Amino acid sequence: MAGISDISLVTQVAVFHNKRAFDQLVKKYQSPVRRFFLSQTLGDTQLSDDLAQDTFIKAYTRIASFKGLSGFSTWLYRIAYNVLYDYRRGQHVTEDIDTTAMRHTSEGISDPTVHMDIYHALGLLKADERTCITLQLMDGLPIDKISEITGMPQGTVKSHLSRGKKQLASYLKENGYGR
Repeated sequence: MAGISDISLVTQVAVFHNKRAFDQLVKKYQSPVRRFFLSQTLGDTQLSDDLAQDTFIKAYTRIASFKGLSGFSTWLYRIAYNVLYDYRRGQHVTEDIDTTAMRHTSEGISDPTVHMDIYHALGLLKADERTCITLQLMDGLPIDKISEITGMPQGTVKSHLSRGKKQLASYLKENGYGR
């Protein structure tokens, strides 16, 4: 698998309907896609697995539409982002700072003896901030790739990253980290 490029595998799937080639793509990208969803669902493994499965099903059925204008991973993350967006829209999730803060206060997160749970920290962020933070800090993607995946202008991505990082830093400081 190491010697076969993504483009070669995509071609085999699109032209010859080679399911083994697609299995290789799934094996290569399932962990990063699942990790993306875990951070977005704040650790809900069942939902993350369902969303990842939807992502790979959509990728398989639409693989012929991959034009190679970006990397396969960027194209796949764009599908994952759209799956997440559709899920959130279907759930009519409304987030604001007050309801998020109330949820975390009621869970006792303010206890300084409790080790930081990354999902609680990410839960403080708005959905777009969490997406940008996850793609940059956890997946190591540059701003231009995040912009391409999310469809947000680069300036908006930078704003979400800045606000998200400030909020995470504040959370860490309030909970005894970084002293």
